[in-house]
Amino acid sequence: MQERSPLERAIAMVRDLRARCPWDRAQTRETLRPYLLEEVHELDQAIGDRDPTAIRREVGDLLLHLAWQLVLGADAHEFTPDDVATDLEAKMKRRHPHLYDLGPQESWEVLKRREGAGGVLAGLPPNLPALLMAYRLGERAAAVGFDWPGVEGPVEKVREELGEVEQALGGDRNALEHEIGDLLFAVVNVARKVGVVPGPALARANQRFRSRFEGVERLAERRGVSVPDAGLEVLDQLWEEVKTAT
Repeated sequence: MQERSPLERAIAMVRDLRARCPWDRAQTRETLRPYLLEEVHELDQAIGDRDPTAIRREVGDLLLHLAWQLVLGADAHEFTPDDVATDLEAKMKRRHPHLYDLGPQESWEVLKRREGAGGVLAGLPPNLPALLMAYRLGERAAAVGFDWPGVEGPVEKVREELGEVEQALGGDRNALEHEIGDLLFAVVNVARKVGVVPGPALARANQRFRSRFEGVERLAERRGVSVPDAGLEVLDQLWEEVKTAT
């Protein structure tokens, strides 16, 4: 007897739960949606932490949710797991024709046009986090040649946008928001040109700031300094001490 695949085992588990547990039987795509998003974020965090144990756990949780979607689709007579796998195989073969003796290697934009996906920017989910959306927009535009030849261009654009932010300070708030948005978009382009995905980079910067500021609070407590009353000069001195130590 052929051993079941991991996905088949996950599907069997979901079916068993739906058969014997009232809570699982009552679940729908809409009720599961918040948990699915949560699991994706938890897997992303585990990958960012480079924690193999956490990655294994979160991949398992995500596999469970994928099994749920396959079971719900099959129960509604919309599609089967085989349908999904067949669609996936066909899509990957279309995008890699040179690997499957289906034709020569083709550019990304030619493949997308053949799939009828619309314009270059079509298909990006509108609810992507803004930082990731900026990265993917730049990536898509670059794929058809709308890009700087090197990193110097976007770096200069950052300087330009920073100057426009400075000019907008103290003026109309909508204009200031506009210029800050342009500055952030330009910074994302710098990251893209040097091969850095900005979301994880910002997450690590957030963690460094949090760790160091909490270090400032601990150091201030040891020295009997009240953080809210210390003032910028004292806090900056504590910050530099913590930063040097880490």
